[in-house]
Amino acid sequence: MKEKPIDWRGSSLRDIKDDDIFTPNARREAGRQLAQVQVGLEPDRWKPFDDVGAGTKEIIINLDDGWFRVMYVAKFSEAVYVLHCFKKKTNTTSKHDKDVAAARYKAVILERSKK
Repeated sequence: MKEKPIDWRGSSLRDIKDDDIFTPNARREAGRQLAQVQVGLEPDRWKPFDDVGAGTKEIIINLDDGWFRVMYVAKFSEAVYVLHCFKKKTNTTSKHDKDVAAARYKAVILERSKK
C-alpha cells in the first residue's frame, strides 16, 4: 500500500514539536505510530473518537513522562489528517481538546466538499 501523506491541521505540527507539550520520547513514539497509520496499519494503542467526527481515532501514548494523545482521521484516500496533538492531564479528554479536534474535522469535511 502506498504511504499517505500527513496533513497537519491547525497547530498540531507546532504542538507536537513543542517541548512544553510533547517530550522527545512522546514525539518519537507519536511519529512511529503515525508512520504505521500512513501505510494503512492501526497504531499499537488507540480508541475511536467518533464524537469528534466519523472515523476519528485517538492514538494513546502513555509514558513515564506523561500521557499524550494524537487525534487523527485516516479514512480518506488522499491523506492522514492529524487534527490535534496534546498532553493529557486527567483521565477524561477535556471539552477544549474535543472542541479543537471537532472544529478541525469540520474544516477538513468542508474543504473536501469543495473539491
